[in-house]
Parts: sequence; C-alpha cells; structure tokens
Amino acid sequence: MKILILNQAFHPDVVSTAQHASDLAIGLSEAGHQVTVICSRRGYDNPKMAFPARETWRNIKILRISSTTLGKGAKWRRATDFASFILGCSLRLLFLPRVDAMISLTSPPLISFVAALAVPLKARHLVLWLMDINPDEAIAAGWLREKSVPARCLSRMLSYSLHRARRIVVLDRFMKDRVLAKEVSEEKISVIPPWSHDDQVRFNAAGRDEFRAACGLTGKFVVMYSGNHSPCHPLDTLMGAAERLSQRTALNDIVFCFVGGGGEFRKVREWAHSRQLHNVQCFPYQPLEKLSASLSAADLHVAVIGAPFVGIVHVCKIYNILAVGKRFLYIGPKESHITDIMSATSSRALGDSCRHGDVDGTTASIVAAYAENSGIDSRDLAEQFSKSALLPRMIRLIEGLSAEPGNAVRSQLAAE
Repeated sequence: MKILILNQAFHPDVVSTAQHASDLAIGLSEAGHQVTVICSRRGYDNPKMAFPARETWRNIKILRISSTTLGKGAKWRRATDFASFILGCSLRLLFLPRVDAMISLTSPPLISFVAALAVPLKARHLVLWLMDINPDEAIAAGWLREKSVPARCLSRMLSYSLHRARRIVVLDRFMKDRVLAKEVSEEKISVIPPWSHDDQVRFNAAGRDEFRAACGLTGKFVVMYSGNHSPCHPLDTLMGAAERLSQRTALNDIVFCFVGGGGEFRKVREWAHSRQLHNVQCFPYQPLEKLSASLSAADLHVAVIGAPFVGIVHVCKIYNILAVGKRFLYIGPKESHITDIMSATSSRALGDSCRHGDVDGTTASIVAAYAENSGIDSRDLAEQFSKSALLPRMIRLIEGLSAEPGNAVRSQLAAE
C-alpha cells in the first residue's frame, strides 16, 4: 500500500505525537508499505529548531513544511503558526500522487479537515488517529465559547472529518463516547491506547544514577511530572504540595522535578523562581534515548488530567511509567482512563489518587510514598500497553483497508 501520514511533529522531534507517528511509519515501512510523511520543518516545542525540508529516514520519505515561527507566547501566535502549517500542507497535498490510505493525527488542531477534503481525490481511504479532540479541547479550556461562530464552524469541520473517515482510532473509552455523541457510526471506531516505548524505555539503574548525579538529585526522593505542561493537565495542586513540602525540612529531601515543555512550562519555572523554592527543578524534554534514564530517576511519578478534559485528551505518560515500574500519584477526577488502569490492580498497588484542589491529601500521599519508597510490579500491565502489543493492531487496521472495495469512499459520499 501507498500510505501518507499527516502530523505537525515527526522524527526527530521528541513530543509524544512525533514519537508515536514515527513508530507507526517505521512499522508500516518494515511491513513492506511505501510511506510518506508530511510534517513541519520546525520543532513542536522549540520552533527555533529547524529540520531538513526533505529526508529519507528508514525508507520513509519525509516532506517538511515551512511555516511561521511565532511560538506559543500568545494564542494568536500559536494560531498563526498552525494556520501557516495547514496552508503549506494543503498546497503540498495538491501536487502529491494519490495514495491508498491517508492517516491524519490531530496536530495541529483540525489538520484532519484538510485530510478529509483530500478524500477521495488524493486518497482512497482516510484514517483519523485522534490524539485529542478539537474544538472540544479549546472549549473546555475556555479559549472558545461553545456557542460562538468560530466554535460552531470548527465543530462542523470536525464532524465533516469524522464522517468522511473510513476508520477512527481513539485512545480510550471516554474518547469513544465523545465521538459517538457526534453521531458517528460505532463500527468505524477502534479503541487503541498509545503504546509505551518499551523497546527503548525500561528501568535503567545506571541511567538513573547518572541522571540524578548530573542534576544534583543523589540521595533525594524525586517526585517527577514529565511530559506536556498545558491547561489540560492543571498542576496547581502539585505545585501547592511542593511549596508546602519546601518548608518541611531544611534538607529538602523531597525534590520536585518538572520535565518537558508546553505552554505552562514557563509558568511553573517562574512560579518556583518567584517563591525561591529550592526543592523544585525544571528540565526540558528529554530525547528518546535518554528517556529511560530520566523516568527511572524518579521515585514517584505524577499523572494529571483536568476533569473537563477526560475523553478529549489522553495522558500517554502513564504507559512509560508502567514500563519503568515506578509508583505514581494520580491527580484528577474519579473516572478517567488512568483510574481504569488503577482499578485493574489491587488497591493502591500502582499508587495513590487525589482530586484537584486537595493539597493536603496530595502532600500526605507524597509523604507516605516517601516513607514507603518502593517500586511496583507492573509487568503484566506494561505488556498490555506495550508497542509490541498495540502497534501490530494499528498496522492490521490500516492493512485491512486494502480488502475493502475500491469505491467504498465514493459510495459513502454518494449515500450521504
């Protein structure tokens, strides 16, 4: 099959969607398919980082689009960068030959609409891989009013994309329910969680010691939030616990590490600096080859999701946490894909759970984990969410499209 993947971020970028899109492209290429990727020339979290306009990597043809580089300092800047990438992507699609399947992720928001417009002229089939749902996310975050003209227009664009897709991959049952609520046929929806990078991410004792020594963490109990810092993952409760524990002892034996990037990363760094919190450290995204070391360096990981965002975004970091066998603290609503995972084991086997705003409970959970200071046996769960288990499911879903009638999309459009 000839396959085209659309996503803003791709190898060698290190954000989650880049890593998962790269994994899928490699898997499809190794299965004998011709894979082309359209992505951005600029780093997702650092737009000053530029990649080659064209590249062949592991037999995958990568076409990178130039776009504005205003950054994430303001919503209009971010929107301008997104719009310029989408425009460049649309123009590039016009001059590409037709493919058997187009796979669209969701970065930037509603790139799937461009993909939907290209079917069936440029692709026989469209697969939407929903890493998040927009404009639902923007509405939940308060960036758009639900009844506003822009929100209604964007919602119609999303609906168009969902109904034109031959297959829709969602990440959890809550996301599936949201898509079903948009009157999409259940038979086209598949739930496939984003896999851990278990071929490269596992507990690394030597890397743990090296990372901790380099960052001045030797002998400390490390509480780590690693990943995207965004309004979808409100960190105020964790930050409140960090501030409270900064006064616990002059030794600062409990240290909080915030690792990653995103729109809220600078806010965390400035907050720690303004309060002169010596028990808080901030580090940028770690490259994939160093991810095992950084994740292994933690004694307690933290996974966070805001209540309005359940089913809209998906906390992927939980799978790499399971892969390194570390206990975690979950801060979020009582029902989410993370509580589903926690309920699959005996009580508190994986970690503790707190609600947003409960600084007292969060602080107590961290102190209790410090006193216990033990790992977890998550091998069975880690295998369930491993790349070796989930990537083949994605590949089979895509390869199954070739068995469908060549005029399936045309017939669907005619019927609608």
